[in-house]
Amino acid sequence: MIRFSILIFIIIAVLQTYFVQSQEVIIDSEMTFEEAIKGTKAPKKIIDSLTLVDVEYFSFDGKLHRGQVVVNIAVKDDVIEAFKIIKEQKFPVQKVIPIVKYDWDDNESMEQNNTSAFNYRFVAGTERLSHHATGRAIDINPRNNPVIYNDGKISPKGCSYNPNVKGTLKNDFQPVTFFKSNGWRWGGDWTSLKDYHHFDKP
Repeated sequence: MIRFSILIFIIIAVLQTYFVQSQEVIIDSEMTFEEAIKGTKAPKKIIDSLTLVDVEYFSFDGKLHRGQVVVNIAVKDDVIEAFKIIKEQKFPVQKVIPIVKYDWDDNESMEQNNTSAFNYRFVAGTERLSHHATGRAIDINPRNNPVIYNDGKISPKGCSYNPNVKGTLKNDFQPVTFFKSNGWRWGGDWTSLKDYHHFDKP
């Protein structure tokens, strides 16, 4: 009986080792906070309200990745919990890298299907600060979940919204229902346009 117990213990240890190795994390971003906000034009008041969060997710290669997102401290817990759900659901996320990587260019970040939050900028085509400017908004998989304007224009260009494609957000998906139940707005619910990748918490 003792030998059998030892054998079971060894088998479990081997399986645990294999599982850990098979779940080796690919690092997409490993910045310091200072690196993640370098060059921003945001005022000190906003910078002092931000924090850098490490998140894990399965990407489209089926492997576990670790990235980072800069968000407002007030929504930090929501973002952490949302990514826990995303990871558990194995909802694929291309990558999560602070937008400084793209020289604060939102269009370039979207072209790379990058998920990002803080970016001190105006709402496209206006002189009104975006919720991204305070770190209270996040865009997830922009190429899978583009902006569709009522005139048919799509951003990023060349993309389409197909709910049957992996990595695409739908109203009944748990990440979406979690955000909405915690006071976030989803751009997929808007009528003036559809911004399927966008969530914000005013």
